[in-house]
Amino acid sequence: MKNLNYSLFALVLCATISCSTENIENPSPDSGVDIIPDQPENTSTTPCDFDLSGITENSTLVVDCVLDLKGETISLPANVNLEFEGGDIIGDGTLIFAGGTIDGRLLSKALTLEGDVKLIDPTFKFYALRWDIVEGNTTSDIALKNNAELERLLFFTKELGATTFEIGRFDAYFEVTKVTSTTSNQNFYPSLEAVNIPSDFHLKMSEDTHLRIFPAEAGKTGGAILAIRDQENIIVTGGTLHGDRDDRIYSPSDNGLEGSHLFTIRSGRNVILDGLAFVKGSKGSVNINSFGFSFNPDYNPTTGVVIKNCKFEDSRRMAIALTDGRNILIEGNTFINSGQPSTNSDGGEVGYAINIEPARTRNDNGELLEYQRVFDILIRKNIETGSRGGFITVTIGQDITVEDNDIGTRAVYSLVSDTKIINNRFKAAGSATESWAIFAAGGISSETVFNNEVSGNSIEGYSIGVVTTTKDTDVYDNIISNCKSGIQIGGTINSLFYNNKINVSRNGFSATNTFNNNIIVRDNEVTSGSFHVYFTQLNNTDEHKNNTMLLENNSFLNLNKVVLSNANGVTFKNNDVLGGIEVGNAFNIEVSQNTIKPNESDGVRLFGEHNTVSIVNNTISEPTGAARFVCINNDSDTPNGVTMTDNICN
Repeated sequence: MKNLNYSLFALVLCATISCSTENIENPSPDSGVDIIPDQPENTSTTPCDFDLSGITENSTLVVDCVLDLKGETISLPANVNLEFEGGDIIGDGTLIFAGGTIDGRLLSKALTLEGDVKLIDPTFKFYALRWDIVEGNTTSDIALKNNAELERLLFFTKELGATTFEIGRFDAYFEVTKVTSTTSNQNFYPSLEAVNIPSDFHLKMSEDTHLRIFPAEAGKTGGAILAIRDQENIIVTGGTLHGDRDDRIYSPSDNGLEGSHLFTIRSGRNVILDGLAFVKGSKGSVNINSFGFSFNPDYNPTTGVVIKNCKFEDSRRMAIALTDGRNILIEGNTFINSGQPSTNSDGGEVGYAINIEPARTRNDNGELLEYQRVFDILIRKNIETGSRGGFITVTIGQDITVEDNDIGTRAVYSLVSDTKIINNRFKAAGSATESWAIFAAGGISSETVFNNEVSGNSIEGYSIGVVTTTKDTDVYDNIISNCKSGIQIGGTINSLFYNNKINVSRNGFSATNTFNNNIIVRDNEVTSGSFHVYFTQLNNTDEHKNNTMLLENNSFLNLNKVVLSNANGVTFKNNDVLGGIEVGNAFNIEVSQNTIKPNESDGVRLFGEHNTVSIVNNTISEPTGAARFVCINNDSDTPNGVTMTDNICN
């Protein structure tokens, strides 16, 4: 075995001088950190006292010295292996292998490899000093070169057999808004201009790894630092990606869409993002989409993505944008202040931590065209606080589950099917206290809305717990407490509300100035500070005259009222009511088989005009609060419109 040596001093000195002369521009007032380059393991300073002319086939050489190739091109015999022991190879030369291996720590910008060669260790350790990458504050042109060089290294080491690319202490800017194509096609493709990651690869970053977007000019949209573009079997771990949210220039005409993401996944397959930090993305943090339209043969969907244990902080617009993808898990992440204004920007549009919004339309024949599709999505065990709009908005999608999350704002879904918001803990903070926790907002005329569920959630501190304007939704086993109102049902059809426990300062269930049809509200427990049920101006148009709502087997646990006013099509039966029931100006109302125990009110009070109202088979306790209160107070202006039989007054 022969030992090959050299001195690293000149190389380190040159790289240090290069960094100091190129750091001529500070792109932002708060990013001027002192850069301490991560030191390579090439510590030998002893020049080798021989060249490579004596190497024979099948040799293994331990490089513990500095070998200067002096610009030469050297063809090595078959199956030569170059091992590392603190040395290096310099001199801008070329080694042509005929089989064999080399230690990745011997690679640098000073050495060119050709021929058939693989790395000894599939984990390649990256040190910026050894490559044409500039750390720290720099210029747009140099930041653009950083893009090209880091991407080249990822694919270069992959070709040499690397499966892991490891980055330790590193802090550099990347230019993500400029078109680099030299062809006639000068369109901007965000995932193309980012640093792309190859298939079957692990990009492993440390807590000291910082990748930063170079601040963009006014009017720029799109861009990302890292991208997965039609690749598969990729793991990305650790590191912090910094956006240019407070450093870029926004144009006067910005409509909330300008900015860059930090990571783009476009037609990625089997991708894991684990333990990354995403900070101040100016358009958002992670963007997931696909090539092609779902109805075309060239459609290439993103499939099998896991985003876990990541931190998303101060993202403009949204943290995660998902417009096309399937089989996606978003788990154990922390979302902080998505879409909130910052020192240099508004919050942009959307304002939700997670935005699921595939594009679709209808053709001239009314047929649905799904340009993009999102389905089989699981979002669980995340923590969210401070989002301007809310935690998640699902505009369109199928088979989406939002489960076991700690949520400080809101969740909303619209044109979805088989979607579940289940077993989450909603606890309002900040402006969320003036809003709802969950909004089931799907259109009742859409054939794509069905089989949705809101269940098992605990909801505290909101103005309203759950709001529905949808169809085919089950709302059950929720605990709504310390809110102003419990469940608001409006413009909803074919839905069930059952086994909910509601303790609120105002109304338990409400439906006002709206319509509902084929609704069942059963087996709920309600404690209210105002009305247990407040249905007014309900189903009172010709269009909705045949609509129905059934309230059955509910327990209303304190001395407040159930109010059906200017309401139509409500059946209220087999309920336990501590308080009274008021029916005024109502049509097609049945109050039957209830147990009613009033105190400071009549048991049942009727007022105004009625048509087809029946009060039958109720058991009513004599009110004890005042002499003026009675079991049934029939003050109806249309007594012939009311049927009262077989009621018991105790």
